[in-house]
Amino acid sequence: METEADIPAKAQQKPMVSVVLATYNEEKSIASCLNSILRQRTCSPSTSEFDIEVLAVDGMSTDGTCALLEGYAAGDPRVRVVNNPRRRAPFAFNIGLHNARGEYVCIFGAHTVYRDDYIAVCLGELLEHNAAACGGRVKTMAATGSLNARLAARAMGHPFGSSRKSFRTQSEGAVDTVNYAVFRRDLALKAGGYDEDLLRNQDNDLNQKLRAMGYVLWCTWKTECLYFPKSTVKGLMRYGYGNGFWNALSLAKNPSSMGARHFVPFLFVVALALSTLLGAAGALAPGTSMWMALAPLALIAGMHLALGTGAAIQVAVRERSPGALLLPWVFLGFHIAYGFGTLRGFLSMPWTAWLNSARSRRGSVPLGR
Repeated sequence: METEADIPAKAQQKPMVSVVLATYNEEKSIASCLNSILRQRTCSPSTSEFDIEVLAVDGMSTDGTCALLEGYAAGDPRVRVVNNPRRRAPFAFNIGLHNARGEYVCIFGAHTVYRDDYIAVCLGELLEHNAAACGGRVKTMAATGSLNARLAARAMGHPFGSSRKSFRTQSEGAVDTVNYAVFRRDLALKAGGYDEDLLRNQDNDLNQKLRAMGYVLWCTWKTECLYFPKSTVKGLMRYGYGNGFWNALSLAKNPSSMGARHFVPFLFVVALALSTLLGAAGALAPGTSMWMALAPLALIAGMHLALGTGAAIQVAVRERSPGALLLPWVFLGFHIAYGFGTLRGFLSMPWTAWLNSARSRRGSVPLGR
């Protein structure tokens, strides 16, 4: 009879899952996030037992984040702290990918708390569906109990705010993109890792490359994580502007990674601007009624507010919160900020470089040669 001593050492080893956690000035949220990761169950009915390591890749934090991370590392051998001198997220993710010991890698966020079975369930679903990556359901929660924070979270977590294909609102099954996911490390590296030119949307870029290679991305609702966004509406607007700005640059870098939904706010802002200009010109024209001239602007803005009001009533009734009735104005501001960010991105884009890149992808001769 074969004994344990006869089995090769490699066969006895449990698979390892490496959790890559990009951090920068996360003093307020890092403890709850790390504690949820270190509480993860390391087996489930659908997976064999596995080990976990945590790579906290810190972008030279200036608050108490580093001290907290070092304290965790000193008390738990599963935690390692790695410096990210270039600070930005894509550099942190690639540092984690290359330093990970596991055959599976989790790219996690520091503003998120993960259910105790999150990794086990996602790993099991990844194996069952032969996927390149699998993430759980993402629930957007208010960072504090203030009305400001609740409005910001509701705007991001509602399909009218973020679209039905956002990772915050998508249904389970095969999806275009997954966040807070368990990846097959070999496939992530084969796809080239994260594009370090993209300070945002680098996850969309990698996910599209994996799909283009023929692999499935899977979202499961059998487990979940809680995501805590900006705690103020003002912070939400800044976030929307930044995302919108990088949508334009992401389109230039990898058009296939962006969908039509990413540019709806931009089209909305363009429609508002054009209807405003036409209204102003019409109001100055002799014999034209000001109200008639401004009718297109009123119609576009009114339709947005009407849809936002419908969503707000839905949230207010479901959560029994009258404060949610302010959401139409938050949706409006969020979409304008997002769309204006995309407009600013297009205006700042080096168009010659973009055209050369597009022609190169088609096999044409670049401009200027």
